[in-house]
Amino acid sequence: MLRGLTALVLTLLGMSAAWAQASVQAWPSKQPIRVVVPIAAGSGTDLTARLVFEQVSNQIGQAIVVENRVGAGGIIGTNAVAKAEPDGYTILMTPSSHTVTPAAVANLPFDTIKDFSAVIPLVNVPNVLVVAPDKGYKSAQDFAAAAKARSEGVNYASTGAGNASHLNAERFRLAAGFEAVHVPYGGAPQALTEVMTGRVDFYFSPLSPALPFLRDGKLQALAVAGKTRSSALPNVPTTTEAGFSNSEYEFWFGAFVPSATPRAIVQRLHEEIAKALAHPAVRTRLANLGADPMPMTPEQFDEFVRSEIALNTKLVKAAGIKVN
Repeated sequence: MLRGLTALVLTLLGMSAAWAQASVQAWPSKQPIRVVVPIAAGSGTDLTARLVFEQVSNQIGQAIVVENRVGAGGIIGTNAVAKAEPDGYTILMTPSSHTVTPAAVANLPFDTIKDFSAVIPLVNVPNVLVVAPDKGYKSAQDFAAAAKARSEGVNYASTGAGNASHLNAERFRLAAGFEAVHVPYGGAPQALTEVMTGRVDFYFSPLSPALPFLRDGKLQALAVAGKTRSSALPNVPTTTEAGFSNSEYEFWFGAFVPSATPRAIVQRLHEEIAKALAHPAVRTRLANLGADPMPMTPEQFDEFVRSEIALNTKLVKAAGIKVN
């Protein structure tokens, strides 16, 4: 009897392995691939996803649908992918706030490390400190001095409590030494509009959605938050160059899949996305959005995500950020 049970188990394991191998070999089939963006349409994450995955679709001859699943600071869309079938047909395209929520949000419905496999970071897009031009600020130092002097204080926009734009603003605020009220919005378009109208004093926006308004003079850039200046805004200093040490903040967009997705599919996705990123037309358009390449293997990206979570946990604690 024991031999019979052993044989049955081995048979079932063999059938499971064969099914998994067949699924990998069949990917992608006629089933549309869904790319879930947990941020509003028109955001930097959304623009990058549509640009890059259109090229991926052309390469593999497979329909790819970009779906904006917004809400709860990106948690709703992210959770949808965490619970999706691990078959390579559901991809999460998310900003670096993916490494903030585990530090800032209690009782997440998913585990950021255990429930996802990193595929590839698509690009690094610096956040830019933007204000309304009619405010009359001449520099980031000028703005910080005015913020300290205002008895009623200042406020700032983000794309959701605990998101990367929230932490970026808090990192700058702590470095500059002023108080400010956080005003979260559903996405970059709304946040940018509120800054342009003057209802919100400042916002650390991903560069790509802010660029058109900067070029039209509807917004003013005081500094970029990355470690180096942006090629799209060469005359705008970094926050460190502006005199604020420990104020830099990296902002990126990356692709993830459910953790049980076969490694062969993860690798194939990585290769196709990397190929799309290297396409001359895509590279040009990404450069126009102020995005820089960020090449990593899936394994390197997984390790990078772990290190980012550790860094953001320290920042969340220092800023006293809590998201219910």
